[in-house]
Amino acid sequence: MDMTIGELKAHFSEVLKKVKEGETVVISYGKKREKVAAIVPYAQVRPKAKRPLGLLQGVASYRLRKDFVLSDEEFLAS
Repeated sequence: MDMTIGELKAHFSEVLKKVKEGETVVISYGKKREKVAAIVPYAQVRPKAKRPLGLLQGVASYRLRKDFVLSDEEFLAS
C-alpha cells in the first residue's frame, strides 16, 4: 500500500489495522510523491530471539592490541 502523508493522517486507524494484519505501508512526500518511509509490522523488525552471552566460547577467539584504547564516550556511541 502506498499513500501520501495527508492520506496517512486522514486514515491512520485504518492504516494501523492493515499493518497489524501484516501489510507494509509506504509513505510518499511532496509533489513527486517521493517514498520517504515505511510502516511495517513490528514482527518484521524485532529481534527473533536473544543470543546468550558466551555463545561462541571455545569456538571463536579475539586478541586486542596492547595499544588499543577506547574511551567511554566512544564505547557508548556504538
